[in-house]
Amino acid sequence: MTDYLNNTARLVLGTLGAAALLAPLPTQAEDNSVKRRLDSAGQKYEIDKDGDFKLVFNFPSEKRTQLVFVSGAASDVIGGLQVRNIYSAVAKVKEDGIASKAVDLLIANDGYKIGAYEIGGQYTWFSMKIPDSATSAQLLDAIQTVASVADDKEKELSGARDTF
Repeated sequence: MTDYLNNTARLVLGTLGAAALLAPLPTQAEDNSVKRRLDSAGQKYEIDKDGDFKLVFNFPSEKRTQLVFVSGAASDVIGGLQVRNIYSAVAKVKEDGIASKAVDLLIANDGYKIGAYEIGGQYTWFSMKIPDSATSAQLLDAIQTVASVADDKEKELSGARDTF
């Protein structure tokens, strides 16, 4: 029995080790895919410590900016479909009293076909999940839409403050 357990443990550890070596490869390919699409669209960005793409959008007429993130890795959802999350903060949950405004955010979600307000950690986000196969133009359109919707909601919730 001890030999069986030792052999099983070696097999499991060996498999996990091999999987750990191979796991970064798809993520890197995905990162390059987004990088390539953003570069071809002439879009400036930084890659944050989590591997997400960080973009800053300016709204000169309103003298505002908005940070938007594109996830560094795609997610499998159903039947092999991979989506990429594009998201931007609109408020801080506690500081902006989001609990009292949650129903309004849920009602607003009904107006978006592929985007929605979400709470993650200490922030309220506007998030859009698009197919990872989106073209450069489609990706940029989605990013710009997220920036605009998020900035409008941030103004609505916080007044003149431009935190994000």
